[in-house]
This record gives sequence, structure tokens and C-alpha cells, in this order.
Amino acid sequence: MLEGKGEVGKPVILVTNDDGYKAAGLEALVEMVKPFGRVVVVAPEEGHSGMSHAITIKVPLRLKQRKRGDDITFYTVNGTPVDCVKLAMSQLFTNRMPDLVVSGINHGSNSSISIIYSGTMAAAIEGCLYGIPSIGFSLLDYDESPDFSASIRFGRVIVQNVLDKGLSKGCCLNVNIPVLPVKSVKGIRVARQNRGTWREEFEKRTDPRGVDYYWLTGYFLNEEPEATDTDEYWLNQGYISVVPVQVDLTSYTELERLKSWNLEHVTISNPEKTQ
Repeated sequence: MLEGKGEVGKPVILVTNDDGYKAAGLEALVEMVKPFGRVVVVAPEEGHSGMSHAITIKVPLRLKQRKRGDDITFYTVNGTPVDCVKLAMSQLFTNRMPDLVVSGINHGSNSSISIIYSGTMAAAIEGCLYGIPSIGFSLLDYDESPDFSASIRFGRVIVQNVLDKGLSKGCCLNVNIPVLPVKSVKGIRVARQNRGTWREEFEKRTDPRGVDYYWLTGYFLNEEPEATDTDEYWLNQGYISVVPVQVDLTSYTELERLKSWNLEHVTISNPEKTQ
């Protein structure tokens, strides 16, 4: 398969998501990027929200071509968003790598700490692991059929800039869009990730057979509500937030502190007596 061939000078864009190939957000993302080049969609057969960077290792993966057009080819995979990217790179792009990987548009926010749980962002991160500029898009609306007009309009500005200027190696973009009509979106702001956590609560229920089970609920706790330079802040102000995300998770501040522990000098004189 030579999906990377395309027309000379025409970008090839890999599109995926975590809500499944039938999601309205995926259709909107294709609409967003199709003016820029040839589009290859490789999406999960089912929804995989909250799967983060999970990959499938216990069952065989199956790549199915669903449809093909002049500038759009559509495949599905019975796996996770990361499976979709990995399989596309391995089996479809045998002639050349795509010029851009885009993931989404997710039905719901992936701002702040949600990024580490997000299948949408995991696919974008996987794209940048291949050295390809990658973007994850999320709309702060959990409805199955939300209005993606603002996402498409403003998203094209971001896509154009990434295609023109590129991204640093090991970096991708986390883009979140507030639930507003196009005319009400105030603009785009580059921001840092807000420090916050999800406080999980599990609602205990009992099924008809008398067996207890638990349903995940909870709430988001903003740990810096006064900060004015974060994604959460700008989203609450009616702006689209763009956070550059790096693959390297090393805490360089802590790295220097740990060096003072002199751990490299630790030796065990009699390992057999160590418990």
C-alpha cells in the first residue's frame, strides 16, 4: 500500500480519533483538514475514550478499508487510537510518512491533567514520536452532535501554521475549543497546562442479581484558580487554548536535586543478607 504517495507538493494528512469512526467529531476533523491535502483516515472501530497510550497485545489487529475517494481514504482498526497510528505508519505509509497527524475532534475537554488520560492526545503524541508534526483537537462539549463550526474555522488557522512552520521534534499541540458559536470565540491563546487533578468518586450500586458494582464519577479540582496563563484560564475567558506538549517527561529540576543524593555511590557489600 502506498498511501503516502499523493501529488507532488501536496501534503498527506493522517486523521484519527478516540471516539470511533462513526463520531461526528471525526467527520468535522476531516472537513477541517481536507483543503490542505490528501487525507487518510485510520480510526478505531469503537470508542476508546480514556485509554491514554494503550496498545493492543492480546488479540490480532485488523485493518479494514471502508471507502476511498479522490483525496480521502478511510480505514478502521479494531484497536486503540495509538494502534491506529502505529498500524498506519507500518502498513499504509510505505512510500513516505505523512506530513501531519491530527486527532479528534474529541467530544469533551482534554485540557489540564486530562491529557494523560486522553486517547485523542495519545494518538497525537504517537505521531510526534515518529517525528511528524501532530495536533490533538478537543471541543468542550460531550454531546454526540455538537456544533463544530468554530473548531473547523479556527482549527484551519492552527493547521496552516503547523504545516508552514512545523513543530519541534518530540512536541505536539493540545488544542481545546470552548463551546461557543464562531462569532463568540474571542481568539486563540498559547498557554501552559493548568495544574489540576480529577477527584474520582465511585458511586456504589447494586445490580438486579444483588451484586454490587461501582460507577465512576468525580470532579475536576483546579489547583491554581488564580493563574492567568493556563489553558483552563483562557478557555474560561472564551478563547481557544493551544498547549505545546513534549514527549520527554523528565523533571529536570528534580533530576538535579536527586544528584545530590549521591545514589551512584551506593553499594551493597553482602547482597545475600539484604531483604
